[in-house]
Amino acid sequence: MGQSNQSAAVVDRFLAAVEAGDMPGDVFADDAALDATVPNWRFEARGGDAVRSELASWYADPGQFLDLQRTAIPGGELVEFTLSWTQDGVPHRVHQAHILRVVDDRVSTDTAFCGGRWPADLIAEMEAAAATTTDA
Repeated sequence: MGQSNQSAAVVDRFLAAVEAGDMPGDVFADDAALDATVPNWRFEARGGDAVRSELASWYADPGQFLDLQRTAIPGGELVEFTLSWTQDGVPHRVHQAHILRVVDDRVSTDTAFCGGRWPADLIAEMEAAAATTTDA
């Protein structure tokens, strides 16, 4: 199996885990690294268990992609998505991009950019602002 097929297969598993709200350990290499930029902060997690644990907290509830773009890059994929889910009865969304590098059928590096979690009231405010901008 070629590198691009291996990359696609592990990214398929990563994306399925994001939607399922269940991040398995076999997606990440033992020495995986996460470099995450989130609103007003940047941090790293090192080691497959630490990366899995961090991302499991991000995707703790089942959700669905409202949009998903995948672009093959050398050694992995660039993935951009908007995810919608319900947390404690409140609808939420998030817009993220992940640069996923794959080695030996596992994610070795995830460079993630997250715009933050948006609860229902903020989603409604953004949709209203977008409608006003579109109508102008």
